[in-house]
Amino acid sequence: MANLPERVTLIEVGPRDGLQNEPEFVPTEKKIEFINQLSTTGLTHIEVTSFVSPKAIPQLADNQEVFKGIRQQSNIHYQALVPNIKGLEQALEVDAKEIAIFTAASEAFNQRNINCSIEESIARCQDVVAQAKQHKLYIRAYISCVLGCPYEGSISPKQVAKVTEALLALGVDEISFGDTIGVGTPRQTLALIEAITPLMPTEHIAMHFHDTYGQAIANVYAALTQGIHRFDSSIAGLGGCPYARGASGNVATEDILYLLHGLQIETGVDIYKIVPIGDAMCKLLGRKNQSKVASALLANM
Repeated sequence: MANLPERVTLIEVGPRDGLQNEPEFVPTEKKIEFINQLSTTGLTHIEVTSFVSPKAIPQLADNQEVFKGIRQQSNIHYQALVPNIKGLEQALEVDAKEIAIFTAASEAFNQRNINCSIEESIARCQDVVAQAKQHKLYIRAYISCVLGCPYEGSISPKQVAKVTEALLALGVDEISFGDTIGVGTPRQTLALIEAITPLMPTEHIAMHFHDTYGQAIANVYAALTQGIHRFDSSIAGLGGCPYARGASGNVATEDILYLLHGLQIETGVDIYKIVPIGDAMCKLLGRKNQSKVASALLANM
């Protein structure tokens, strides 16, 4: 355990990635309350929403109202996903300081998701990044399907590295590597990290695991052994991908906290505040809490 990091940063993606695929619209005031509650738990990074077309993601049609309505705390980084220049302009209208752009390591997934090739998506990102830099925004990038694609199958680490280099050339500040359909195993995770760490320092790498095959926590641990100390997570395991059939939710914030605290790795996050917030959102959505840790703790609270 000597190689494990002393502290890990969690990027809570529940309000955006966790809710975007929910069929029933969550009232704007409930989203604002949800984010305000998350802001009291010790989390330092929260992805609030996406400035995407309401036709594409109806659940996030209230993006500006939500971003303007939350009580922002000075010690928390509030981020928003932007798909294009129009999305960036909307983010700037609400004075967002941090944005995320996205592409995929799979040509087929990019075509299904954003109707363009990887090369074309990088070109779109270039325009967004250039303008974002003019406004001195922190720029995060997502790469989807880094361990597998629902249409292409296996994705090689070399392919992910190629996309990584293209994004780094644009000048992004951080890259989140996403196992979008949750098919990856620790061996694949280690191979991916081996391919990307020569390209960028671990301080700028985040891992984003889904738990479709129950491998998310094992993949997190594998990444920890390589010094990775930034992870995306979603409270109660909320989430999925509207363009990846069969993909289940993100790794649950509660589950990863239990792992990290058990390893005596600092997070600054109070798991006992997280659990009831996730449970309340699940009840509002009328769905089961996907976190085994939350279920166990709730039974004893």
